[in-house]
Amino acid sequence: MLQASDRFARPALSLIAVALALLGSPAAFARDDAAAVPTPPDIVASAPAGDWVAIAPADLLVIDLAPAAAGHARRVVIQLLPAPFSQGWIGNIRKLAAAHWWDGTSINRAQDNYVVQWGDPDGDDKAHAKPLPGGLIENGEGAYVAPRFALPAGADSALSLGADAYAPETRIIAGWPVGLDKDHAWPLHCYGMVGVGRDNPPDTGTGAELYAVIGQAPRQLDRNIALVGRVIEGIEYLSTLPRGTAALGFYATAAERVPITASRIGTDVPGLPTYQYLSTTGSTFARYAAARANRRDRFFIQPAGGVDACNVPVPVRRAP
Repeated sequence: MLQASDRFARPALSLIAVALALLGSPAAFARDDAAAVPTPPDIVASAPAGDWVAIAPADLLVIDLAPAAAGHARRVVIQLLPAPFSQGWIGNIRKLAAAHWWDGTSINRAQDNYVVQWGDPDGDDKAHAKPLPGGLIENGEGAYVAPRFALPAGADSALSLGADAYAPETRIIAGWPVGLDKDHAWPLHCYGMVGVGRDNPPDTGTGAELYAVIGQAPRQLDRNIALVGRVIEGIEYLSTLPRGTAALGFYATAAERVPITASRIGTDVPGLPTYQYLSTTGSTFARYAAARANRRDRFFIQPAGGVDACNVPVPVRRAP
């Protein structure tokens, strides 16, 4: 849920303009001065408390995996996308979580540099598939995008990252990477994003089968599959799983699968921490994005002078 303070009442923030202002003269690149240049983590750490936006527990999907071999707990926390994106699938996900449907299912796929996927391992076998809860809706392919006019007020003033190979325009809107054309907007397949598994079109998936991106951003999937959120904590429990050896990284045997022990919406999880993301409308985020585009700290020799939307990950933290 977006807070009013993050609904883009401020003027447009041009990444290039901000970056140039921060970089100053070529002398700013001198290696002798590099130690004094704040890194992106430095900038995030210095953000005032008012620059952090609380994430409502109702917008979190919490998935607990079976403990690791060493005995430690493994919890994955997913922030669900806000309107106007993918709300039909997200409504289904809320119903699945309320029914604890994922409890007793498993992670069934870990494909290197691509995705980790979970759900019912027998989902394609009608005789043995786990019954879905009632009330799930079917979503059309047109719902992979949202009308541009449905974006939050001021979205056209959000931080612009320009065009890239996959979208005529990209912006960071309300904390999310978004592609746009003249009439439509859609979320981007960046690292950690969570999407809905499906069969070939016209199937669009129910939300019962989900995946998380664990490799280089597969942007060719944009507008072809529903994205529903992003992992904000616990991605390491997915990205470090042994890779599946069957086709497409699926696990070849039941013993290789990783059991899911619990799945709930955040409001149903006792003691869940409060999570916050860095507001993407303020000067702190603009400085952070400019630093991501133009690294000037001691390790770097040549600033890149640009960055794509997936390489400006929106910082998320537990509230102090």
